[in-house]
Amino acid sequence: MDTREQLIASTRELLWERGYVGTSPKAIQERSGAGQGSMYHHFRGKPDLALAAISRSAEELRGRAEAEFSGPGTTVERISAHLRRERDALKGCPVGRLTQDPDVMADPDLRRPVEETFAWLTDRLAGLLAEGRANGELDTRLDPASTATALVAVLQGGYVLARAADSAEVYARAMDGALGLLTAHVR
Repeated sequence: MDTREQLIASTRELLWERGYVGTSPKAIQERSGAGQGSMYHHFRGKPDLALAAISRSAEELRGRAEAEFSGPGTTVERISAHLRRERDALKGCPVGRLTQDPDVMADPDLRRPVEETFAWLTDRLAGLLAEGRANGELDTRLDPASTATALVAVLQGGYVLARAADSAEVYARAMDGALGLLTAHVR
């Protein structure tokens, strides 16, 4: 991995663990093994590096989700593959946790990839649900847009509840509950 990639990877980890304020240039340099000169050779400063790191986390989240959504199976099976995918529920979502960071949310550039990722995820789920309705798999009374929004909310809320309880089981129960509500609409 080259220095630029080491800087991005280290910043991603630190943002996930400590948030924007806790991610100092010194911590980034220590974690990445890169010198100050290298950091400023590749990035204009901390905000520029943070944007690259947040964008990379958002791209990876979308890539994993798309692989699950476009995989084999019924609509509900593909959504289930996404919700039940192996993840560290106690660590939280690397993109979702950023919504709790006032510095990220106050900066339009840093906020943009977070906002775009959740809009994409909600729209993609709504499209899958609409497809399931159109092909007769799901009840026509199911509202794809609101159901997609609820699924994203349960996914992110599951992380919050798991962290609060210090139990990944709480996350798993939240996903089971969401899928139970969704399967009630299977024809």
